[in-house]
Amino acid sequence: MTLLDGKKVSEEILLKLASQVSAMQVDHIMPKLAVILVGNDPASLSYIRKKQEACAKTGIAWEQFDFDTTVTTDELIAKIEELNADEKVHGILVQLPLPKHIFTPNIIRAINPKKDVDGFTAYNLGKMFLSTDFEDLASCTPLGVIRLLEYYDIKVEGAEVVVVGHSNIVGKPLAAMLLNRNATVTVCHIFTKNLAEHTKRADILCVAVGKSNLITEDMVKPGAIVIDIGVSRLPNGKLSGDVDFANVSKKAGYITPVPGGVGPMTVACLMENTVKAAKKLNNYKN
Repeated sequence: MTLLDGKKVSEEILLKLASQVSAMQVDHIMPKLAVILVGNDPASLSYIRKKQEACAKTGIAWEQFDFDTTVTTDELIAKIEELNADEKVHGILVQLPLPKHIFTPNIIRAINPKKDVDGFTAYNLGKMFLSTDFEDLASCTPLGVIRLLEYYDIKVEGAEVVVVGHSNIVGKPLAAMLLNRNATVTVCHIFTKNLAEHTKRADILCVAVGKSNLITEDMVKPGAIVIDIGVSRLPNGKLSGDVDFANVSKKAGYITPVPGGVGPMTVACLMENTVKAAKKLNNYKN
C-alpha cells in the first residue's frame, strides 16, 4: 500500500507558486486574495487559518472581511461588487457554509468569474465540462484530487472510477474532470441502491460524503486507489474520513489519509487558482 501524501505534494506546489509570485512581484504584480467570513464557526475558522498560512508561504496578499451572522444577502453582495471592481484583488473567496437566511447561490453568482478562485460560479463549472483546456479555475477540491493522481503517476484514462457524493462543490465537478481524462465514471449518492456493488468495481474510488467510516474493507476491490475526501469530527475531537482507513489500507493499492490527504491539496489548489487569476487579469505571460 502506498500512502498518497497530500501534505508533501501540497508543500511542493506551494514552493513552486512562491517562486512564480516572486517573479510577478518583480514586475509589480502582487497576487491578492480577498476573503469574506460570516460568523465564527470553528470549522470555518480552522479552514480560514490554513488558507491564510498558505498565502503567507506563497507570498499571496491576504485581506479578510469579517461579518456578523446578522448580515444580509444584499450587504454581502455589495461587498463582493466592491471587490469585483478593485483591480488589486485577484481572487474572491466566500467561506461556506453561510447562515441559513443567506441565499448562497446569489452570493456565488455575484462573484466575477475571473476572480472566482473557488471555481463555484456557473460560468467556471460550465466551462470545465467542455474539456481539460477549459478547466481555467476548476473547483479546488476536485483539482486537488487530480493533482494528487498526477503526482503519483496514477493512470486515469480507461480506469473504472466511482465517485461517492454528488455535491456541486466536489462530486459533480470531480466526475466531469475525470471524464475529461477519459475515465469511465459512476456517480453514487445517498439514493444509490447497493452502494457496495458499485464501489467494489472501482479501480479508483473517490468518496466525498462526510460520513465517518462509510466505506469498509469489504466494499473495496483489492489494489484499488482510494481517495478519501470527506471529513467529519468524532466525539473525541479527532478528524475522521469517509473510509475505514485502518482496515481499507490493508487492501488498497494507494490511499489518502485524513487528515493530510486531500485537505492540504484543496488549499494548495486555491493558491494555484489565485496565481492563475492574477496572471490572467494582468495579461501576465511569464
